[in-house]
Amino acid sequence: MPLTKSFNETVKADLQKSRRFRRALLREAVGCMVSGDVETGKSVLRQYINGTIGFIQLGADLGKSPKVLMRMLSATGNPQAKNLFEIVAYLQKIDGTVLKVIGRAAA
Repeated sequence: MPLTKSFNETVKADLQKSRRFRRALLREAVGCMVSGDVETGKSVLRQYINGTIGFIQLGADLGKSPKVLMRMLSATGNPQAKNLFEIVAYLQKIDGTVLKVIGRAAA
């Protein structure tokens, strides 16, 4: 289901004004991917990028085509882990965030 324009605008506005929201959304994207829900993780990551740096700037900074990056994170995209983690590492760097994966004992 496509997101409505007003929802996207609301998320973008929140991302631009709240560092806490940016960090939470990036953490959610990575958490989804690490737990195996790659499709949701890609969708959340795409929303994060659209609301912050944008694909044009991200592509320029990473030396990749913005269209290739958008395609990787689309519903039908199949990015390599190397590419996903390169994007996440860069987004952490520009936001001053460090995400850590913490294991829990199985119940």
